[in-house]
Amino acid sequence: MTTLDDIIGRSQHESLFSRIKRLPVFWVFTAALLACLALTLMTDTFASERNLFNVARNFAFVAIIAIGMTAVIASGGIDLSVGSSVVLSAMVISVAMSSGLSFWISAILALGAALAVGLFNGILIAYAGMPAFVVTLGTLSAARSLAMVLSDNKMIWEFGPDHDILLWVGGGSTFGLPHPLYVLTVLTIVMSLAFKWTRWGQHLFAIGSNENAAVLTGIAVKPLKVSIYMFSAFTAGLAGILMAGWLGSVTTNLGQAMELTVIAAAVIGGANLAGGEGTAFGAVVGALLIEVIRNSLILLGISTFWQGMFIGTFIIVAVAFDRFRNFRS
Repeated sequence: MTTLDDIIGRSQHESLFSRIKRLPVFWVFTAALLACLALTLMTDTFASERNLFNVARNFAFVAIIAIGMTAVIASGGIDLSVGSSVVLSAMVISVAMSSGLSFWISAILALGAALAVGLFNGILIAYAGMPAFVVTLGTLSAARSLAMVLSDNKMIWEFGPDHDILLWVGGGSTFGLPHPLYVLTVLTIVMSLAFKWTRWGQHLFAIGSNENAAVLTGIAVKPLKVSIYMFSAFTAGLAGILMAGWLGSVTTNLGQAMELTVIAAAVIGGANLAGGEGTAFGAVVGALLIEVIRNSLILLGISTFWQGMFIGTFIIVAVAFDRFRNFRS
């Protein structure tokens, strides 16, 4: 016999499920799971240990930067320079290590170079009032040019005394899982907590929702914007170090056009281009879906030339969905 408590409990359960279904990341996560299931049934190689390892490692690089991009988009901005920050960071650590410096000192220098790009972006955007699109488009070119000057536009594959340490950090594994995935896991947990429970995270979403209102409430908007762009650059620099270790060599083509994939991952994961919305977990799921699609093209024998078409289409579809969602709300 159905009691009043049963009805109330079922109503609460349905209400919770309804709230979950309204989250954009729920449908993206569902799409990623369905894509994985379809590829497992359609191919013999997708579910293989080696391929899953590669998928986990490759999507981790994008997801790490996508978390930083989510912070920028949620604050109402955009960062087109992350791909160049990746190559600048990778080139700095490569040149520094090849000159004989230790891995740790070189890593600090690499992250410092990336943070300098973020600081430059943030100051021009926050204090000079320049559009984020224009500023980061300029540093996209400038940072890559610096990487070319630093390396004399040559490939670097010898990393000095700590050569093996860099390869282990970026290309190694522990308990069968690639190290970049561990870095991504820690970053996702930390930033999920930071977005929700810290004043920095709350203020970030506040200025993305209504910057003028944020100013009136006493939020230090300008320093906060600088810190957001520095965080975005930090995630790009971190990915650059890991990618250098994974590839075992660095060229000035590293990270080229990566900003498109990262923006797509952030938006597909629920970041609102109008600002005020976004989650670290959503960025991870968005990056996972893109990597699964990219991997499926390879496994199904479709030319890699089509990858740009699919990524571009995903960006358009994600933005269209975002606009439709805003219109409905």
